[in-house]
Amino acid sequence: MLLAQISDLHITPPGTLAYGRVDTAAYLARAIDVLNSLDPRPDTVLVTGDLVDAGGIEEYRHLRTLLGRLAIPWRLMAGNHDDRANLRAVFDDRPELAGHDGYLHYTFAAGEVRVIALDTLDPGSGGGRLCATRLAWLEAQLDACRDRPVLIGMHHPPIECGIGFMDEIRLAPDDSRALDALVRRHPNVERIVCGHVHRAITTRFGGTIVWCAPSTAHQVALQLKPGGPDAFVMEPPAFGLHLWRAGVGLVTHCMSVEQGGGPQPF
Repeated sequence: MLLAQISDLHITPPGTLAYGRVDTAAYLARAIDVLNSLDPRPDTVLVTGDLVDAGGIEEYRHLRTLLGRLAIPWRLMAGNHDDRANLRAVFDDRPELAGHDGYLHYTFAAGEVRVIALDTLDPGSGGGRLCATRLAWLEAQLDACRDRPVLIGMHHPPIECGIGFMDEIRLAPDDSRALDALVRRHPNVERIVCGHVHRAITTRFGGTIVWCAPSTAHQVALQLKPGGPDAFVMEPPAFGLHLWRAGVGLVTHCMSVEQGGGPQPF
């Protein structure tokens, strides 16, 4: 099983730039070209939120056109820049967006792995939430697949990464503690994969591993000094590849969209 993860696309209306500077649509198009050229191709592409920049209908229509070039099955998740109603309106044929209790969470099989996609969107806030309703839904899903490896996808990371302004808008600390306790009771959770922070970040949490994906466009500046400014940088865009093999487990690779003229033989 090979699962690709792209994140934080931040698509804006056609002809516009994010922050007046970043052509996020062109960056996504290049990422799609790389994904389509992979051999072997991923079985599925999971898009872990911030699909568009302001949650607008026109942005989602632009995103839908761009994703039409992706020759791999894909599934969408919501981030804090997204709007559930507008996302559903434009992608009304997508079964994963049908919703449960008003939330956009769902599960699907990726080979031997069960993928559980969580909705951490808290409208009006940059930070994320996993309320009692969402945690109960997650617990039911985990209890139903104790005999299979599980990958949990969520937009907001449940951990602090050391970048102050991003840690202020991570998953709410109380919700993170509840998630930690729940995941610890399910040792078959192989990975929690997130977006939001626009950087490749790895740490332990809940007895498993959290991996945060870079953006397909701009990255958050690596500001580890307390009080560092909110800033982005144009480091190379990248995405995740999660490879599952029986007897090996889940291995996560971070792949740059820019290949630098390679691959070249040694």
